Formats: sequence, structure tokens, C-alpha cells
Amino acid sequence: MNLTHLNQSGEAHMVDVTDKQVTEREARAEAFVTMAPETLALILGGQHHKGDVFATARIAGIMAAKKTADLIPLCHPLALTKVEVEIEPLAAQNRVHIRTLCKLSGKTGVEMEALTAASVAALTIYDMCKAVQKDMVIEQLRLVEKKGGKSGHFQLNAGTGENA
Repeated sequence: MNLTHLNQSGEAHMVDVTDKQVTEREARAEAFVTMAPETLALILGGQHHKGDVFATARIAGIMAAKKTADLIPLCHPLALTKVEVEIEPLAAQNRVHIRTLCKLSGKTGVEMEALTAASVAALTIYDMCKAVQKDMVIEQLRLVEKKGGKSGHFQLNAGTGENA
């Protein structure tokens, strides 16, 4: 397997995508934040003293996707055409499910943008709620699906967590 972010001398470099074809690209990612039932109830009841936690986390995720190249070394700056952050409370499990979607027409994929959006949305939920609970757990940050580009379609099998 070739590591594309290393040159022939083994030094890190940004991959040259000049000659790649522009294609439709899409990536989906997810993360979960597990918390005490009281913390989730506080958020869902609109009683959190910092305001709408989910709305703030959605905006943070969208902003983070747009800033991925500033955060992750060697990522190309991308002209995203769509960023979506969905946050679903799973009250029976005392957790929140964050799902992200990033799309564009371009020469390189948007996996890192989708993952960054999910990660920062989760971190924002933690940040806004840490005053009431410090032991929340952010977990299962992962790529769920990727479409477009030379490597084709990848989809995580929801039942096994493996490539479908």
C-alpha cells in the first residue's frame, strides 16, 4: 500500500490533485455523545443556561467542516457545496447521535470534512454541558459512507461496523 501523503524521501507533502478529474463527492460521518439522563433532559427541555445546545453544535459542525484544511495538516481547502449536521437525541440510551454530510464537485474527497464536522459538533455539546457534567463520553467517531472519486463507494455496514 502506498501512503500518498509521503514523497519518495518519506517526507510529508500535500498530494498533487492537479490532473485528477472533477467528480461529485459525498461523505457521511457520525459520532455519539453519551451523558447522564439529567443532562440530556436539561438540553431537551430547553433549560440549559447556555442556550440551544443542539443549534450551537450544528453551527459549530458546519463551520468546522469549512475550516478542515486549517485544522488537519495536508488537507486541501475545499469549496463545499453542502454541509449538513443532524443531531438526534436517543433518550433511551442517554446519548446523542450526530450525523454529518459533506458534498462538493471536486478533485479530492470530503471524508475529513464530514469527520471534522461530527467531531466539533460533539465537542461543542461537551463544551456547553461540561458545567453540569464532566464525564460525558464522545465515542464512535467514524466515516459511514463515501461516494465519488477513484476509490469508489464505501459504506459502513451498520450491523457489523465493517465495510459493506
